[in-house]
Amino acid sequence: MFMGTYNNSIDAKNRMIVPAKHRDQLGDGCVITIGIEKCLTIYSQESWNKQAEKMESIPESDLESRKYVRLFFSHAEECTFDKQGRIIIPEHLKDYAGITKELVTMGVKTKIEVWAKEVWDAPDNRGKIEPDKWADALLKYGF
Repeated sequence: MFMGTYNNSIDAKNRMIVPAKHRDQLGDGCVITIGIEKCLTIYSQESWNKQAEKMESIPESDLESRKYVRLFFSHAEECTFDKQGRIIIPEHLKDYAGITKELVTMGVKTKIEVWAKEVWDAPDNRGKIEPDKWADALLKYGF
């Protein structure tokens, strides 16, 4: 399970260091793709395979689901780590997430989210939740 939040950055060659704690759980490589919100999502190969398997059950007749599956897979890239524990973020993913330099990298259950710091810190970031809405969301799911 991935957890914790880290501040890091991307260099001029589009490389980011994956926090060692997360890298240890990812194994030899990972898959990076777009997130539902304006972030990137990193999966271990095992988690990626589970996601892909689940998406096999989505009917092709559902237009909105088909659009999401298309985006999810067409933006996906397999990554390997260099000796310094870095991966390369492809330009199209960097553009999608609005990444320029500073990052916020966080573990979220079975995946890692990578946010442009300015996007994460923005007042209108939908990835954050107000405390009263948080309580309502937890109640909705029996917590």
